[in-house]
Amino acid sequence: MSTTPPENKLQSARQRISDMLHDPENPLAGIFEKAEKTLRLKREWLFFGFVVLIILYLIIGHGTGLLVNLIGFVYPAYKSCKAIDSEETDDDTQWLTYWVVYAFFGLIEFFTDILLSWIPFYFLGKCVFLIWCMMPMANNGSAVIYHNFIKPFIKRHEKTFEKAIDMTSKLAKEGAKDAFGALKDAAGNISVGDIQRLQEKTSQLHQQFGGGDDEEDKKEQ
Repeated sequence: MSTTPPENKLQSARQRISDMLHDPENPLAGIFEKAEKTLRLKREWLFFGFVVLIILYLIIGHGTGLLVNLIGFVYPAYKSCKAIDSEETDDDTQWLTYWVVYAFFGLIEFFTDILLSWIPFYFLGKCVFLIWCMMPMANNGSAVIYHNFIKPFIKRHEKTFEKAIDMTSKLAKEGAKDAFGALKDAAGNISVGDIQRLQEKTSQLHQQFGGGDDEEDKKEQ
């Protein structure tokens, strides 16, 4: 079985990056086009320089968690919106898979945040992981993780999940029904006399706290 030489893989990756930076539908292409004309440097080199700056910031900068979350959310959200409007279904599957993996990763991160925060260069690794998951290729990180880990796990526990969802749905419906009934009963128990007494109390409070100002205004007139 033949394998692709590393040089060919590197050249293929460079070509994909170049295609991305020259794609008219990619908002980043317009930004790097303007930078290319202003700085008189090829946009590919500007892109690699920008990537290096991001890596350095993720290593020594502050607020790196927010930056990584933006990287993992903004571009996928934009591509998901484009996928909704397109007639193709492949991109829908790609980004649905990404969001499933993103949600599972966020859930794991929530419960292990204290431990993960002590790992050196954690946010740099997280950034690389998310970029791997959103790469425009068939076997990107999302596809690998979903088909090898998440999908088998869901299949094994599918009945348990279905029972939990049905039970939660029933409890939510019963709770909403009880709350609506309680509000309806409370509204029905309010009489005309209660409304009149409330108006009298309001009038007394107005006279007590605001009546003095009215009398002073009359004296000044």
